Amino acid sequence: MKYIDLTYTITENMPVYPGTEKPVLERLEIDGYRETLFHMFSHTGTHMDAPYHVFRDGRKLEDYSIGEFTGRAVVIDVPHGVKVIEPDMLKAAEGFEFIILRTGWGAKWGTDEYFEGFPVLSLNAAEYAAGLGLKGIGLDSISVDEVGNNTLPVHRVLLGSGMLIIENLAGLEQLPSEVNFTALPLKYADADGCSVRAFASF
Repeated sequence: MKYIDLTYTITENMPVYPGTEKPVLERLEIDGYRETLFHMFSHTGTHMDAPYHVFRDGRKLEDYSIGEFTGRAVVIDVPHGVKVIEPDMLKAAEGFEFIILRTGWGAKWGTDEYFEGFPVLSLNAAEYAAGLGLKGIGLDSISVDEVGNNTLPVHRVLLGSGMLIIENLAGLEQLPSEVNFTALPLKYADADGCSVRAFASF
């Protein structure tokens, strides 16, 4: 079995969603031992969105069983130049538990270009995915919606179905077309989202 880490390392200078504060990691040494005080938003780096992110009565991450954070995933390549992902591009997801969209946008991580022009799902594609009974969808870009679209229409369709969204996945170029996928968030109260350790095995 081969394991591939799909997680960006959290650092103080890492890219974050425009308008969000970068994380602060305060290193402390007290009486001969070390601890780190984290100050960061719940949607930092490779992270997971829960329905509570956009719905006041939506499920929170702590409401999910551990088994809902792992499952069989199909890796779907989004052709270069495609800006809108339509339902026909997601047909291979039928019968799987997760979709992983490999757009190639991860190659732009750390540049200003990472935040603009990345492929997003059409509302029809989001509704199609929401109807498949999936546990979640992951992708190698900052969001399933365009940056600046604060109504978050694609988020609302996907999260409204109970699906999880995992954004800013790294290293997708290393994956075959089918993998076992896991993304584990911290368990904290009233969790709208959380940075995760995501990985694949095959």
